[in-house]
Amino acid sequence: MTLRRRGLDWLLNAYAGLALIYLLLPIGVILAFSFNNPVGRFNFIWNEFSLDAWKHPFAVEGIGSALEKSLQIAALSTIFATILGTLTALALVRYEFKGRSPVNFFIFIPLATPEVVLGAALLSQFLNWGTPQLGFATILIAHIMFNLSFVVITVRSRLIGFDRSLEEAAQDLGATPWETFRLVTLPLIMPGVVSAALLAFALSIDDFVITNFNSGSTITFPLFVWGAARVAIPPQIYVIASMIFLFTVAMMILTVWQQRRAERMAAVRPDEPTAPDEPTPAVAEPATA
Repeated sequence: MTLRRRGLDWLLNAYAGLALIYLLLPIGVILAFSFNNPVGRFNFIWNEFSLDAWKHPFAVEGIGSALEKSLQIAALSTIFATILGTLTALALVRYEFKGRSPVNFFIFIPLATPEVVLGAALLSQFLNWGTPQLGFATILIAHIMFNLSFVVITVRSRLIGFDRSLEEAAQDLGATPWETFRLVTLPLIMPGVVSAALLAFALSIDDFVITNFNSGSTITFPLFVWGAARVAIPPQIYVIASMIFLFTVAMMILTVWQQRRAERMAAVRPDEPTAPDEPTPAVAEPATA
């Protein structure tokens, strides 16, 4: 039985290793070819090692402004979606209200709907509203919409196992509802909130399909890559993609570290102070004759 269990463990580890290699291989190619000095306009074949692209990552005309637009939209959509999604998750987990079940159902619709359908539906909605011009604002609204579902689901999973006795203890000690949320609830769910924000940021800066429907004349980084791929793929595109990936990995490591630190702090509870021993009443000695 022990030999069979060891064989099964080895097989599972080998399968997990192969799956990880399969997932990381394209990213490794991007990182490697960001140091390539290609011959011609397309960076498809390895020629020689070079740091020129990393020294001048914005040498290609238009790539800097496209990245700036993507970062602005991703940052703003992440902030709004995280705030709205966290409040929505708190309402769905903590309170019973009319329409709670339909809200839970509609939260999953953007996740199950193909992006082509979402992009076309949003475009039709903006045109029916008489939006004067498609561009930065319409992209931002679209990104907040599809990021909201991911934030709600991520934060809600953190709230389901939340210990409400900590909030009750804070209120028993005189904390107001706002102080309880700010000093107790929010720090404990912060790892989930940060994870949801990172997920929303990554989805926003990477989105192409929905953005393409609602961009108008605004060019984001994914749209720039799609347009440039027809005529040239300079190594600077690989450099910026590598920067985004390394930044995301660093934020994920920081989030995991913060989550484990919060779990360790929650696990270490100070010992309850013991009540001082009550003084025993002195017994008067009988008087002697």
